[in-house]
Amino acid sequence: MARHKGLGVSKLILCAAAAPSLIRRSYFPYGIKRDIVDNIIKETYIDRPKMLKNFGKIFFYKKVSEPFSKWFLQLGLQASGWATAAIAKTWLDEEKLFDDIKEITIPTLITHGIHDKVCLFPLAIKQHYLIDNSRLVKFENSGHALFYDEKDKFNKEVLTFVRE
Repeated sequence: MARHKGLGVSKLILCAAAAPSLIRRSYFPYGIKRDIVDNIIKETYIDRPKMLKNFGKIFFYKKVSEPFSKWFLQLGLQASGWATAAIAKTWLDEEKLFDDIKEITIPTLITHGIHDKVCLFPLAIKQHYLIDNSRLVKFENSGHALFYDEKDKFNKEVLTFVRE
């Protein structure tokens, strides 16, 4: 949004977003501890299937069936190992997002599950504070997968926002 000045974008939806930082910092207490991400990276190199399986356990708030859990794991395994680690490494160096998020001026819908263990809910509150033209919708029965945990509410909120 900042790099292209929102060119061609009239509305923005942030769904359980890791912005401006997934990582807790001395000046930003809203994220997860850095050692959690360091461990994800380490486990990606040591035993990526195990890391992905454990990640799947915190992704959803509602219980998912064993077949669904296996399917979700298979989705993760379709990505390359180096790409999985590379994505996690980007979370460690997100400094520019602190300035970028302040440049968002278009209407923004922020949707976030209050039980999110991946991107903690206080991130959504901070996003709402940093983005002037934003609306925060809490998902009371959701974790990171609010699009699954509360799919009817999620779809309704997104459609309402898009049609406004």
